[in-house]
Amino acid sequence: MDFKNIHIGSMISFRIAEINMNIERICNFFECSVGEVEQVFKQESLSTDVLLKWCKLLKYDFFRIYSQHLILYSPPVEKIISEDGFGTKSPIFRKNIYTKEVIDFILTQIKKGEMTKREVMERYRIPKTTLYKWIAKYGK
Repeated sequence: MDFKNIHIGSMISFRIAEINMNIERICNFFECSVGEVEQVFKQESLSTDVLLKWCKLLKYDFFRIYSQHLILYSPPVEKIISEDGFGTKSPIFRKNIYTKEVIDFILTQIKKGEMTKREVMERYRIPKTTLYKWIAKYGK
């Protein structure tokens, strides 16, 4: 899975093939033609409301792909202080969600010598104990 260059249309197409879903069911769900569904497969991005419908139909969280992209490729977020002196009013998520693919990616970086364990912990903000648990569990 390529988390750096996301082409959501091809990922939707892959999921449809993976679960062997009938194209007529998709057309009925979206109330559209086969041609319109095939156009979605060519699109690199979709609006969030359309993507949410695809998630529900295909029983797969496509938004998680974007979350993994943020974990791997966005800079660390600094704590935001609002004008009233308190933290942000936006929801704050306490835990990052690491998929098996992300764990494999990070462990591969360490195995190839592209990053040290310390660099991984600093760049991706992964606690030391978490990283060592991954190495013990998946590092073989």
